[in-house]
Amino acid sequence: MPPFQPLAQGNVYDNGPVNGQVDAFTINFGFSVTDSFTVSNGNGNIGGMDFYAWLEPGDVATSIEVQIGNQAFGNNLMDMTVALTQSSCFVNHFGFEVCRESSTFNGPSLSNGTYWVTLSNGIVNDGDPMYWDENSGAGCMSPGCPSQAQNDTGSIPSEAFTLTAQGTTTSTGSTPEPGSILLFASGFFGVAALLRRKLS
Repeated sequence: MPPFQPLAQGNVYDNGPVNGQVDAFTINFGFSVTDSFTVSNGNGNIGGMDFYAWLEPGDVATSIEVQIGNQAFGNNLMDMTVALTQSSCFVNHFGFEVCRESSTFNGPSLSNGTYWVTLSNGIVNDGDPMYWDENSGAGCMSPGCPSQAQNDTGSIPSEAFTLTAQGTTTSTGSTPEPGSILLFASGFFGVAALLRRKLS
């Protein structure tokens, strides 16, 4: 597994390290996921995003639509399709590759407050599904965390992501949270929902 990376100085918001073993939510084929984030350090000049995706083995995520707004699923502040760089992949116990997806872009300049970032329209090299890793904000280090989250069916646990300031390198914690019987059991319950989303 990749090593843990601490909260970087240039991060605007960090919702905690990847989990990779519990569940993930579809962010292509017409599905989207939105997570709240808080700007609190006076540096809300968004310049990039890292998140973790579950992919079929051998797949490469190439781009994603990133929207930022001041409400869930909002796009009033930014709506942009960005290229992705994939790294730090590992295979989870469901057989998916869980990979860090990094992007840099000229995002909005935000004052202190709460906003929402939405991912959708993910593109994978061979047209397969892409899922955003659920970490429930465990291990998050930013004011206002953990994030609140929603998908097309309602409220869900939040996802692994980092928003960085312009002019900095993206950095997301990457060690899955230590397993426990509870998390392992919840993974079995979550896989049924994951497979339903995958097959629909």
